[in-house]
Amino acid sequence: MQGEVEHANIDVVDLEATVAFLTTALPHFKVRHRGKTVDGVAWLHIGTDSTYLALNQLGPDDSSECNRLNHVGFVVEDAEAVKRRCLGAGYEEGFVTAAHPYRKRVYILDQEGLEWEFVEYLSEDVEKRNDYSEA
Repeated sequence: MQGEVEHANIDVVDLEATVAFLTTALPHFKVRHRGKTVDGVAWLHIGTDSTYLALNQLGPDDSSECNRLNHVGFVVEDAEAVKRRCLGAGYEEGFVTAAHPYRKRVYILDQEGLEWEFVEYLSEDVEKRNDYSEA
């Protein structure tokens, strides 16, 4: 599973319309979780137990930013090793997350400022891997 694409994070104008489209096109996709950012922005994860799309609701003033890719997440064996390699090569760290008991996440900005996420799972248990209680 090393280097497997786990998810893509995308901004959309109409969250529910996008869910309707995706579940029509891919009936096996289910909404895994819904939430709001600290700024009150609605988001959700839709997909399967092992792969998903993270969708963020754009505000009315943000519609010109429609369908903007925020980042792609890769499953890796050692997130800290990825971070050390990238920082050592001159890349910058991006978003920093709180510690989670079942996964480590590292975000790195590439040369164009695009953010890439690398996630190391600390459990083989799907329920724990997809735990949102401390996300």
